[in-house]
Amino acid sequence: MKLKVPFIQLPILFDAAALAEEIEGIEDSAWRGRTQRDDGNTALTLITAGGDPDNDELSGVMQPTPWLQRCPYLMQSLDALGATWGRARLMRLSGQAEVKPHVDINYYWRERMRVHIPILTTPSVRFQCGEGEINMAQGECWVFDTWRRHRVLNEGNQTRIHLVADTIGGDRFWDLLNAGRPPGRRGPEWNPGRVEAGLQSRPELDFETVNAPVVMTPWELREHIVFLLDEAVPHPSLAQVQPALLAFARRWHALWACYGERREGWSRYRELLQATRAELIARGIGQVGLRNEVGLMQALDAYVFDMALADGDTRSAEAKLDLHGAGPHVGAVNVPAARASHSGGEAPDFDRPVFIVSPPRSGSSLLFETLAGAPDVHTIGDESHQLIEGVQGLAPSQRGYDSNRLLAGDASPQAATALRERFHSALRDRQAQLPNGSERVRMLEKTPKNALRIPFLSAVFPDARFVYLHRDPRQVLGSMIDGWRSGRFVTYADLPGWQGDPWSFLLIPQWRELSGRPLEEVVARQWETTTRILLDDFQALPTERRIAIDYGRFLANPQAEIERLCAWAGYRWDRRLGTQLPYSRYTTTAPDPEKWRRHAAAIVPRLSQMQATVDRAAEVARY
Repeated sequence: MKLKVPFIQLPILFDAAALAEEIEGIEDSAWRGRTQRDDGNTALTLITAGGDPDNDELSGVMQPTPWLQRCPYLMQSLDALGATWGRARLMRLSGQAEVKPHVDINYYWRERMRVHIPILTTPSVRFQCGEGEINMAQGECWVFDTWRRHRVLNEGNQTRIHLVADTIGGDRFWDLLNAGRPPGRRGPEWNPGRVEAGLQSRPELDFETVNAPVVMTPWELREHIVFLLDEAVPHPSLAQVQPALLAFARRWHALWACYGERREGWSRYRELLQATRAELIARGIGQVGLRNEVGLMQALDAYVFDMALADGDTRSAEAKLDLHGAGPHVGAVNVPAARASHSGGEAPDFDRPVFIVSPPRSGSSLLFETLAGAPDVHTIGDESHQLIEGVQGLAPSQRGYDSNRLLAGDASPQAATALRERFHSALRDRQAQLPNGSERVRMLEKTPKNALRIPFLSAVFPDARFVYLHRDPRQVLGSMIDGWRSGRFVTYADLPGWQGDPWSFLLIPQWRELSGRPLEEVVARQWETTTRILLDDFQALPTERRIAIDYGRFLANPQAEIERLCAWAGYRWDRRLGTQLPYSRYTTTAPDPEKWRRHAAAIVPRLSQMQATVDRAAEVARY
């Protein structure tokens, strides 16, 4: 289920030792590998379709397996959460193993929460979701946003075991969720209840009996379409796709009014599904992606075309396998494993990759999304936080949470090779096509943290080029304050030793000096430190590898500025931009160059204290 935040902790605790004692009594042969290779991922089924321990189906009447029936405290723990339960398992992850990055797009997880109760774990287990990262402690209870890309790393040598259960919810469960908290939110009101082991009788749990439609109602079908269109990344093909989907929803509703679920209407439902899917492909839907890096057509297949009719095989078996068989479990899409890798077996070959660097909230998303429209340019579709920090030794948590700063010395041969591989396997062009393995790839990338990583990126990509994006610092500071307060840009929710709102945006050197300081001071230091380091590194580059652009000039004349950048980068440009560009995906409120004045009393005095950096930034951006 898509959530507003990556993680939510529920106010309830369990006796992890009692849970561990119960599962120790289950023979090891009951654990099964979750993938086709021995990668340290195993599972023990607790609730399945029909109660069959070997059944991994996601539809059907859910019942407890013999393993759950042997564990009364496990049943008591599920009962305490007050929910209707679907598939549930114990998930075991060996030391030095990982659950690879993926997104859950199967229909089953569209409206279901995934509950995690850690039974055996250590602080070296890291759970990443979107831009968030946490360590779930033993006995806690968490849910997370399965719609975002997520990953689990066990960097220690001890085994991790979680109780993982899917639920559509329930009265008690929704009360707990409403009282839950995101990571990093602390307060005296937090007082989780504890569920002690020791019930004399086994609880009667509620299990799913209905979890897939025979014929999808028009209201559900329409809701899935609206949700996915809202998640779509702006693309010219959407203008052709949206009316086709609207017409499909109306035709489906007409058939529903005539037949409902009656079998005599199934052939007409099936014809409509097949015709609509073909029409969408012809209209270019394959070029449209979603914010979580999944293709719109993939998600529509999972939510609608595979599920709207009980026997609605609108695609070939091979096509379904390509979508649903790639991930570590059914319905997951690996990122980047689901995409084909480069050919030839050698390190990927890049040709002058371009990195946009700027402090956060400088307009880099809009510039990136515009420039990504150039033909032959490949991007990963979003920011590369996890892609970079997922390389061993590069995450702040592995570096004492010093900062996001990376230098040339951090680009070991192993790290450089891994990063080039990770970028290459995630790239696609404006038509969602993978790079041609026979040609050097032109990559475009933007992540605000990279403002502190120019020497590192130059070492990994020796011919890399850098675009410095400058924006009026008053506008940037005002937007950063709003961003911190919105809670949408939290990067390190549990930053050790930090006192204040959960840390947002990039982590600067000497951040500890700001602990407990007013937000306006924190934001000003973030901008000044980032800009000063960025400009030092940027100006140390050869002149042919760097160019600057001012955000105000870009908005005033986008066509001229994009053509100038493309000429410098060696990109072709074949589009005509209007005078009004669309909002970027990370826009929080309608753009207004005077919005910063709401914070003028806090911003203006601090600007005067860093005037030298303000003047220098403006001078570098001038041409």
